[in-house]
Amino acid sequence: MAKSTDLNLTVGSPFRLIIAFAIPMILGNLFQQLYNFVDTMIVGHFLGMNALAGVGATGSINFLILGFCMGMCAGFAIPVAQMYGANDYSRLRRYVANAFYLSIIFSVVITVVVSIFCRRILILMRTPDDVIEYSYAYILTIFIGIPITFLYNILAGVIRSIGDSKTPLIFLVISTFINVGLDYLFIATFDMGVFGAALATIVSQLISGILCIILVVKKFTILHIKGDEWRIDGNCMRKLVHMGLPMGLQYSITAIGSVILQSSVNILGAIAVAATTAASKVNMLFICILDALGASMATYGGQNLGAGKIDRIRKGAFASVVIGVIYSLIAIVVVYFVRRPLINLFVDDPVPEMVDMAALHVFVTTASMSLLVLVNCLRFLIQGVGYSSFAILAGVFEMIARTVAGVVFIPLWGFIGACVASPFAWLLADMFLVPAYFYVVNRLSKKASRGNVKV
Repeated sequence: MAKSTDLNLTVGSPFRLIIAFAIPMILGNLFQQLYNFVDTMIVGHFLGMNALAGVGATGSINFLILGFCMGMCAGFAIPVAQMYGANDYSRLRRYVANAFYLSIIFSVVITVVVSIFCRRILILMRTPDDVIEYSYAYILTIFIGIPITFLYNILAGVIRSIGDSKTPLIFLVISTFINVGLDYLFIATFDMGVFGAALATIVSQLISGILCIILVVKKFTILHIKGDEWRIDGNCMRKLVHMGLPMGLQYSITAIGSVILQSSVNILGAIAVAATTAASKVNMLFICILDALGASMATYGGQNLGAGKIDRIRKGAFASVVIGVIYSLIAIVVVYFVRRPLINLFVDDPVPEMVDMAALHVFVTTASMSLLVLVNCLRFLIQGVGYSSFAILAGVFEMIARTVAGVVFIPLWGFIGACVASPFAWLLADMFLVPAYFYVVNRLSKKASRGNVKV
């Protein structure tokens, strides 16, 4: 059976392959951040600073829950990439079928639980009274759409795992334009408030998921499940949970620190919350490129482990870090000149204090992005070769750092404490991940020398 893919990551130059595979994912992430950016911008312009702060106050809890969902889906795709690298297509399809069963179970349970406790969480986070209703209306709608989040992310993850990172990009571009159009329709025309912004996001993501289904049916015969490949397989489910749960927990554990940090920022008032919201959107426009680079390493690691090519894993790690550092240095220069104009896009009448605070946040974060390069590239690569528990521990270090920033730095330094939270978190994660990477690669090399590399 011919491979239905654009890119096999087990042969050829790691530099060229990683760049070629990552570029569509980078563009996809940029478009995803673009519609988040536009979402926030439209809310700020049409609904005011309190609505902007209300949506921004949900950022960490959004990351906590949706990050877990997206992490699970990314983890479910790793065994698929490994089977693709090993040319075991029947087993690949078994993993895909069982990943869908698990996605249905997890999405329903998570949706019910977080919807019930949504308001209580916002209160515990000390969300300001003048913005909490905006926060609740927005995030409850997003949480009700969690099954749709699973649908798109599991399909896109599977498609990428067999080498096609271009088609999910096309669907994201389509959904981005749909999302922007629906934002204006729901907020400016139908006056649906922050609920309209959330609904636009859900509808556009649903369209992306449906397009992925159509693509799989029409193009990827390698994914056409048949016969007993549909059977519930305990071994497959255990492997999927072993990969998916740690990857989801990695995001969630990291986000716990962000929730604590957000709670501390909330105490600083609506201007600080709005500044953090605007800064986070600008930051993500630049950081999402490194997120895509890191995510590509999970597929790269999985395919090459499946092919038994451990030396290529080392070369890929080096290539990805070099690419990321070069980008980070360029980003510092760009951000220095564009951060204030970008921040001013969020409100009709910018408050100078808010703009100054947001600009400081953006510059401190961007200047430290080289630390994030190691976090993303090494963590995702380690996950791709099956050592997901190390990713959880890295997340624990990030959680500790952001908790310290929220509990210690912000009370001592105010808003500056929030600015240094992410760089501090990345530094602590690097201190763990660098030795963890060398441990994993050396362990795989020893197994390979004994002919004992299994997936």
